[in-house]
Amino acid sequence: MLRIALSCQNRYRRIVGGAMGSGILIVGASGLVGQGVLKTVLQDASIDRIVLLVRRPIRIADGRVALLQADVFSDDHLRRLDLGGLDACFYCAGPLPLGLSEAAYREVTVQMTVRVAAAYAAAKPKGRFLYVSGMGADVNSRLMPFRIKGEAEQALRELGVPVCCLRPGGARPVQGEISPYPLRRWVYRLGDPILALFCRLAPKQFTTTRAIGRAMLQAARMTPMPTVVDNMTINAAAVDRLNP
Repeated sequence: MLRIALSCQNRYRRIVGGAMGSGILIVGASGLVGQGVLKTVLQDASIDRIVLLVRRPIRIADGRVALLQADVFSDDHLRRLDLGGLDACFYCAGPLPLGLSEAAYREVTVQMTVRVAAAYAAAKPKGRFLYVSGMGADVNSRLMPFRIKGEAEQALRELGVPVCCLRPGGARPVQGEISPYPLRRWVYRLGDPILALFCRLAPKQFTTTRAIGRAMLQAARMTPMPTVVDNMTINAAAVDRLNP
């Protein structure tokens, strides 16, 4: 149903002008997926303002981009930031669970995400929050990473703001994105031919960073906004037009 909803304009009215023309907040723009989402957003001329919430400064050669830096994403630090005037928040942050305890992974995946979402909602009560979750997210899962991703989705929905959870599978970087982790850079470089093959043969399980960015833009423009976007729907967005 969601794939049909994303592609059929007669069922969803796309928002033009004010709804997406003011600006987008992107969290996690230094990560692999976040880089891809940012590059996709930069290609959309209808976006007037792009604000990046970061821990460390990054350089982007585009006059529409502004940085908000917070060393710690605590409630106190987030309250001090000016998050107003931004019509959507694209939340792309979040580490892999490798080497993290369940408590540590829950802190960075659930609590930190909710803190950012709550601060954004306070500044823009009618704003739209789009969260890059993951395939298999389920609060009842026996697998810790999937269960905690499901907890994050559930906690976001309890905030009472419009939330869309994207559930990509394996993501292939296709726009020159570079992993912030040196070892993973080599893994992606050497494994790219295999990832490309998987994206063609297994579209239910694999996608690209460009497709994730396009799916976020499309979902943010829809009324009603979909609550969940699965991997197949993300891939459908990759071949759909951004500005119909």
